[in-house]
Amino acid sequence: MMKNLACWLLLIYSGLLSAAETYPPAEVTMQLRQLGANSYYVMGAPGIATDNAGFISNAGFVITPEGVVVIDGLGTPSLAWKLRELIRSLTDKPVIKVLVTHYHADHIYGLQVYQDEGAEIIAPAGVYAYLDAPNALSRLEERRVSLYPWVNEQTRLVKPDRVIEQDSELELGGVRLQLIYLGAAHSDGDMAVFVEPDGVMFTGDIIFEGRLPFVGDADSKRWLATLEAMSQRQLKGLVPGHGPAARNPALALSKTRDYLALLRQSMGAAVAEMTEFAEAYDTVDWSAFSQLPAFTETNRRNAYQVYLAMEREAMAAE
Repeated sequence: MMKNLACWLLLIYSGLLSAAETYPPAEVTMQLRQLGANSYYVMGAPGIATDNAGFISNAGFVITPEGVVVIDGLGTPSLAWKLRELIRSLTDKPVIKVLVTHYHADHIYGLQVYQDEGAEIIAPAGVYAYLDAPNALSRLEERRVSLYPWVNEQTRLVKPDRVIEQDSELELGGVRLQLIYLGAAHSDGDMAVFVEPDGVMFTGDIIFEGRLPFVGDADSKRWLATLEAMSQRQLKGLVPGHGPAARNPALALSKTRDYLALLRQSMGAAVAEMTEFAEAYDTVDWSAFSQLPAFTETNRRNAYQVYLAMEREAMAAE
């Protein structure tokens, strides 16, 4: 029996060593932050996608009696491996599930670390709009250059094992997690995760804290409606997709909500008055948000995307 146990431990150790050698170390600071009896997260630095060795988004995990549930995969396999090592410092339980709040590059390139461990990958419906689009592969090729060596030829896109199309629940050893299906909001498919015993919600990029939200190709109308609905929940903690956990969840919701409301109100008025985008943009008072990180790089692009969306909405209403 002891001989079998020794062989088993050797196999595990060899596997871990092999994995460690596979992922070039990301020399970044990654600090565990505890939010409740079961919930933890790590916080990426403010900045664009290729800053800080790609560590610009958040990820979390929940330790249950049955195993560990990870929330989001970070922006490189090396970062995911670094987080896996931190998890191992707290528990020897395996990672059994990964909940992906949405499929954007800075949240998914580390998924292969957990898939290789045998974890089930769960994501919201809409992810295949990302995975099946040419941009998914072209973005990966770009990151193999801009984030080399942490994203390289061994980095792959990981498809989910399960896709949810409505609100769902997981209960693992008495720890209940609510999977809140949000549909197309920030991305083609979004999901939030509520950890019931801790009163903590992981929102993904539905909420940006401490930096300007990235609108990208989001449905800003649905996103705004989603935030209105989420504001009705009583939360003890909120972990956004970027930035620190909110000490005041209601305030964090309101900041992102107010920004989206300003975009839609100002760009909607410009469309209604047939004002050219450049003129409309220069007349908006952005001062409430202009000091946020990523404002210079992101705000004009956000506004233009919403301007085009408001044009489409106006045409559809005719």
